[in-house]
Amino acid sequence: MLATVWSLGLKGIDGFPVSVEVDVSPGLPTFAIVGLPDAEVREARERVAAAVRNSGYDFPLKRITVNLGPAEVKKAGTHFDLPIALGVLIAGGAVEEYSGEVLKATVFAGELGLDGSVRPVSGVLSMAMAAAGRFGAMVSPSANSSEAASSKLASFSVSSLRQAADFMRSGSGLEKCSPGQGSSTEGRFAAGDLCEVKGQALAKRALEIAAAGGHNLLMMGPPGTGKSMLARRFSGILPPITRDEALEVTRIYSVCGLLRSGGLVGERPFRDPHHSVSDIALIGGGSTPRPGEVSLAHNGVLFLDELPEFSRSSLEVLREPMESFRVTISRARESLSFPARFTLLAAMNPCPCGHAGNPEKACTCTPLQIRKYRSRISGPLLDRIDLTVSLSPVKYGEWRGGPGGETSAAVRGRVLSARRIQEERLKGTPATANAFMSVRQIHEHCRIPESGGRILETAMKRLGLSARSLDKILKVARTIADLEGKTEIASEHIMEVIQYRSFDRSGLTEQTL
Repeated sequence: MLATVWSLGLKGIDGFPVSVEVDVSPGLPTFAIVGLPDAEVREARERVAAAVRNSGYDFPLKRITVNLGPAEVKKAGTHFDLPIALGVLIAGGAVEEYSGEVLKATVFAGELGLDGSVRPVSGVLSMAMAAAGRFGAMVSPSANSSEAASSKLASFSVSSLRQAADFMRSGSGLEKCSPGQGSSTEGRFAAGDLCEVKGQALAKRALEIAAAGGHNLLMMGPPGTGKSMLARRFSGILPPITRDEALEVTRIYSVCGLLRSGGLVGERPFRDPHHSVSDIALIGGGSTPRPGEVSLAHNGVLFLDELPEFSRSSLEVLREPMESFRVTISRARESLSFPARFTLLAAMNPCPCGHAGNPEKACTCTPLQIRKYRSRISGPLLDRIDLTVSLSPVKYGEWRGGPGGETSAAVRGRVLSARRIQEERLKGTPATANAFMSVRQIHEHCRIPESGGRILETAMKRLGLSARSLDKILKVARTIADLEGKTEIASEHIMEVIQYRSFDRSGLTEQTL
């Protein structure tokens, strides 16, 4: 007897329908799964057989063939356990009464325990979004059902194989779930408040501009000047994540198995990989391509502390996603694309000992050591960073004094106002902030006065700025104008931006401090 149960597969972070065809026929007892299954899918044979028996059904001792179609696409994941088991129950005659309409309109996903329980799986949101419009409902594990309900698809939760089998008879008996509320945003200030960082007014201003426009920022200074403290508090001044952004982020985290709750991600991601991270872990890939840190930071922040300690090859792979906001992983059989629109925060010491340019402590490094240390950051990568700022050691009076300036809430208020202006200006376009504007949008929204043009021309000649650098200067100037509520960019806005391009004067050399 032949039975067909619908499920879904994953290709990158996108789902696609998979027909699970199960044929049970007379012959020697065998259990074969075809259709390019990986090791996880092939192991479903043992899980399904035990789950069927321990759920009180007779497992057919016949020739069982399972085909996962389309057969030319590789199938991965343990979520095929449930639909395979249901197909075995129908084709083997253990479930004689079932609704054909329910089977045609419903997709099933879930991993089976040997006792017949249904366990959570990864990528449910992507599957549900792919099924919406073609199917009417999705049956998934209880831990994933609210995640599936976040799509435009009816979601039912199941905790055992027997419950799923009962659902096939009438299309009822399972709890219909509502979308999850997402994780709380109360953790936004868990890392501390911006006012706790003493001094560093220029760096705080650069941090505010970066948050307001989504700009990349590099901070350089001796150890203990507050670089990491500032970066950790950056999340506290970012605007809240929108629903559309949360859906994009949740899809990525769901595929990677990193969701901590059943609902949507409630905060902008903040990823801070160690400097020993590999190229594949940072950019994504593997034998079965998965998103890397740059995609996990999508719509959020990628913080690279001790930037020169990262391998040169790891840093260079950042260049393309910083411009295209996507990562494309190409293999012989397929090519996958992952979103990677993030704000890069980077921090570094000026030299191996950390004290080059420090008026309070002498540097013990030779000029050759300093050049070698800073040369790990290439010119093309530096050219893609919008803002660079040098931090000086905090004086005793600043450290001993009271609060270190404005609170994160006060700064965030200005950031939100600037983001609302950008949202209205960029409505209907892929760009969500000034940093992500296209060249056409720069020409349209970043008109400069004649005096500002002369300043840019002089800066280009003296600092050796590239055309990309000029575009970034205009984007940042547009953000500064938005923070002030100005409709046009003024000369003073451009002059302020140029002071954040200090590394362009001579690259990362000793004169930059």
